[in-house]
Amino acid sequence: MERRNALKVLGLSALATTLGNQVTAADGDADTQSSFDTVMAFMGAMGSGDMESMANLMADDMVWHNEGDTTLPWVGGAEGKEAIFEFLSVFSSNFETTMWENTDAFASGDTVAVFGKMNGKTTKSGKDIGEFSFALRAKVRDGQVVLWHWFEDSFAVSQAYHG
Repeated sequence: MERRNALKVLGLSALATTLGNQVTAADGDADTQSSFDTVMAFMGAMGSGDMESMANLMADDMVWHNEGDTTLPWVGGAEGKEAIFEFLSVFSSNFETTMWENTDAFASGDTVAVFGKMNGKTTKSGKDIGEFSFALRAKVRDGQVVLWHWFEDSFAVSQAYHG
């Protein structure tokens, strides 16, 4: 699937303003602020379906890893831009995000943490998951994301996915 279309099917366009709302890395040094800004820009690009910006913000050797129930087709990892865009295609064909809200975010050096709540439905069952929590640990190198380590309530997501 083309990169341009990979996230369009995620249904995240409506979330762009939520994801693009930036907080600042309070009392951080320039590297900390830069890491924070990079991750928020990546999140905003993902939310708006801007694949070109996402690609520019990704390191060639970026690692994306989702923790959780391994019976879900999007749990696990991908390394490198092409593999990550392929992963996003699998994710988007199985999950539709209907709500996303970052509640807390902070950075220290090259590491950024984001916490929030979201909702969605799985295309396999069509069931609404119900609001659940997520956490993200991201790493930045030279202005690009090198790690996207995602944690969610995979029990709730799995229950909806498996019907």
